[in-house]
Amino acid sequence: MLEDKKSKVRVTFFIILVGITSMFAAVVSDHWAVLSPRVERLNTTCEAAHFGLWRLCKKSIFMTAEDPEGKGCGPISLPGAKNCSYFKHFTSGEAAELFEVKTQKEYNISAAAIAVFSLAFMMLGTLCLLGSFGRGRDYLLRPAGMFFAFAGLCIIISVEVMRQSVKRMIESDETIWIEYYYSWSFACACSAFILLFLSGVGLLLISMPHMPRNPWETCMDAEPEPVD
Repeated sequence: MLEDKKSKVRVTFFIILVGITSMFAAVVSDHWAVLSPRVERLNTTCEAAHFGLWRLCKKSIFMTAEDPEGKGCGPISLPGAKNCSYFKHFTSGEAAELFEVKTQKEYNISAAAIAVFSLAFMMLGTLCLLGSFGRGRDYLLRPAGMFFAFAGLCIIISVEVMRQSVKRMIESDETIWIEYYYSWSFACACSAFILLFLSGVGLLLISMPHMPRNPWETCMDAEPEPVD
């Protein structure tokens, strides 16, 4: 690999590492969205919730003053009794809560499965990218770029599925939540999409063969065809 190309790959690899960190932070955390019911009066307890790909956490908050951000019950950082339950992705859900079965389970199965595919693509891309630093292995840059681009596409699809999940929960008659906002896990997922997808495209461009400056350069350098 030429020194100029190697320096570009190293810079791209650093950006990819930031994207991978953001991706893992989004997948393992449960602050994709924060849900809040309407607060009718103060000095009462309300139940807010936040959730991610794997679990839902409900928090009972005693409201003594209105939320300065105007988001109903909260903010979610206030102290209160917390109860977290993992989504039963691989069970029939007969013992699950009505909320979990009707409004959440199907969407979270899809979002979690797509996120797992994204992690797999990231691992394959990382292996190809590390292998490309070997002598004469520049050809691995192209599959690495494709894998990282696919990883970015998978995570943005997962983000969209989670958006639809939140929309369905807010519109459902089975839930008490009427207000919501996206939290830091959601921002990490969006950042991971931008960094991984653009880095994947960048690796594909870096792996392209050198284009001649003179349009006749290739033709002039070509060996003449033998005359019969």
